Amino acid sequence: MNLSELNQLTKEQAQQEFYKCCACRRLCQELSEARPFKDEKDLLSKADSLWKSYSKSEFLEAFRGHSKIGDLDSLKKKYANTRQWSQQEQSGMKAVDEQTLMELMSLNEDYENRFGFIFIVCATGKSASEMLSILKSRIDNNAAKELHIAANEQAKITKIRLEKLLWE
Repeated sequence: MNLSELNQLTKEQAQQEFYKCCACRRLCQELSEARPFKDEKDLLSKADSLWKSYSKSEFLEAFRGHSKIGDLDSLKKKYANTRQWSQQEQSGMKAVDEQTLMELMSLNEDYENRFGFIFIVCATGKSASEMLSILKSRIDNNAAKELHIAANEQAKITKIRLEKLLWE
């Protein structure tokens, strides 16, 4: 899809396309209403600006649209509409050794219990070991700091997915 085609979609169709990029319904609605975009930079800038104005409830809604890092089986079930993108983003998980995977799964559970949401990281280009190191470095953060970091990671993921949307 190119930008012109995106601009010409109905409001509902555009929201569905934006939902592939971020599972925050408010963002999808507001991006749909902000059309037409003059270029890709305009779209990305608007998405970033909107995201920065949101609060915890929008962040948590978006986070629920992700599978846990390393939980590749859930990509096939719950996240069918973004499965291909998620698999590409988590491609560093394909060559993971059993010990690293088990540690990731355990720390993911600890993280979710501690913060109330899954570990969010822009996984594109990162190996399983890198993601494990990032998770370890963030697990002891306070809740406010971690929410801020996770929201910034979500913004990176959304940007990448918006770019992919226009490249399809």
